[in-house]
Amino acid sequence: MGVIGMGGLFFRATDPDALNAWYRDHLGVGAGCDASGEGDPSEWYWTVRGGPMVFAPFRADSDYFAADKQFMINLRVEGIDALIATLKAAGIAVETRAEWDAPETGRFARIHDPEGNAIELWEPPATA
Repeated sequence: MGVIGMGGLFFRATDPDALNAWYRDHLGVGAGCDASGEGDPSEWYWTVRGGPMVFAPFRADSDYFAADKQFMINLRVEGIDALIATLKAAGIAVETRAEWDAPETGRFARIHDPEGNAIELWEPPATA
């Protein structure tokens, strides 16, 4: 059998401990987090729920995210409106654009972590 999914995302940070805490506290992402709602979270990894994942290299001159960054994280979410409200209440700038949203692809919002990495929040369309 071949590859069956992502096993991790590793990237450099100026302050890894602070960035880990930011992702955990504001997005529920990272070691010690459990999106499945089943069992106790592991101190070593983030338990996620299965679903679609886009794996797509972008052109080097793309303006979809900052030119000085090599990646953008896309996180699949539920209840994007409530998440946006929580993030804004925490003082995190949230960008939304009507043209990003479409019934066939879902809804999107964009934030940045404390080190300036773009994070796209994606709520897939409801399935029938």
